[in-house]
Amino acid sequence: MENFAELSWLAIVVGAVVSFLVGWVWYSPILFLKKWAEGSGLPPEPPEKPPAFPMLAQVIALLLLSTVIGITATANALITAILAILTAAAFVVSNGAWCKKSCYALVVDFFYVVVSGVIMIVCQGIF
Repeated sequence: MENFAELSWLAIVVGAVVSFLVGWVWYSPILFLKKWAEGSGLPPEPPEKPPAFPMLAQVIALLLLSTVIGITATANALITAILAILTAAAFVVSNGAWCKKSCYALVVDFFYVVVSGVIMIVCQGIF
């Protein structure tokens, strides 16, 4: 893949944005916040103001993963996309395990990355 102009930048951006919005719900009281926060050593109530650095890092990570998925879509390499998603999820779990997160929190984190990757693949198919 030598030409970034061949990528579907709309699919990349939409995939990252939708994944970010899914994360808002995923890590909210609607879904997993309370038990995930306890398993992560955080207070169970959401912060009054979202922390800027973790949010920025999340946006960057989602854009990077979505770009990798876009590259694999251009190369018709779905297996490579799946491996990239599972690799990212495994790194998240590994880091969380070093931080002594609970199994519940690790599973929530793992599947957020997997769901985000699926969203990104679907966006590549749509756009």
